[in-house]
Amino acid sequence: MSDEEHIAGEEAEAGATHSGFVALIGPTNAGKSTLMNRLVGAKVSIVSHKVQTTRAIVRGIAIHNNAQIVFMDTPGIFKPRRRLDRAMVTSAWGGAKDADFIMLLIDSERGLRGDAEAILQGLKEVPQPKILVLNKIDQVKREDLLALSAAANESVAFERTFMISATNGSGCDDLMDYLAETLPEGPWYYPEDQISDLPMRQLAAEITREKLFLRLHQELPYASHVETEKWEERKDGSVRIEQVIYVERESQKKIALGKNGEAIKAISTASRKELAEILEQPVHLFLFVKVRENWGDDPERFREMGLDFPKG
Repeated sequence: MSDEEHIAGEEAEAGATHSGFVALIGPTNAGKSTLMNRLVGAKVSIVSHKVQTTRAIVRGIAIHNNAQIVFMDTPGIFKPRRRLDRAMVTSAWGGAKDADFIMLLIDSERGLRGDAEAILQGLKEVPQPKILVLNKIDQVKREDLLALSAAANESVAFERTFMISATNGSGCDDLMDYLAETLPEGPWYYPEDQISDLPMRQLAAEITREKLFLRLHQELPYASHVETEKWEERKDGSVRIEQVIYVERESQKKIALGKNGEAIKAISTASRKELAEILEQPVHLFLFVKVRENWGDDPERFREMGLDFPKG
């Protein structure tokens, strides 16, 4: 038997590979980032109890059986008020239209109120196959879940409905089995050990932004943004990272720093610890807070976030 025949035989025995992109869309705070991290098996998207945490599309890459599933965690879809809001919603719908499959995540406790109903209407115009995922099922009665599923399926022709808990993983194996079997046959898009396409500098900025939200969620508004300005690999195997937290007003800078610098120290410590675990090397993290009025109208900041700058 030739080498080529031997390899072909091994591939046939292993089964054909599948691959594809799955856009994860839904209202704000439905649990999309938590679910993607669960399905990927590692942290690739930041999580916060503050709504609209995800600002740009983050891709998380999962291997399940013979399939490589590329999840696209999109910003929550809501009624936009600011320029940044419009860019985030446009990004979310753009991600849906670029995917092989669309997965709508609904918070079972909130049901179809508010933004969820508007998203269902928007999905009617999207041709890709769609599945419905009801999250937080452990907190809702079964008869209410069935009624919610029926109402959503009356509005949009979903291929399948799954009931899951992103927090404890209930129902997630069935969801992954279905996606692995249903995505088209084809080669994998990314190396087997890659879990995200987010550049490490940007992921580091996202980690710090998460810690900022977790520490100051009641005090600091959304007018904050984090950028990694310097990244230096040092001879001793450590990495030096300098990041800037942009806020819009001097009063917000005082909040970010905290009394005697306590807030910024706590944010830096939490971010440095997580980055060291992700990078598997010592991290020296230096955070600076700068006031940049109306950064939400600055095209360069949008490019740094991976968003198109909406005009007008």
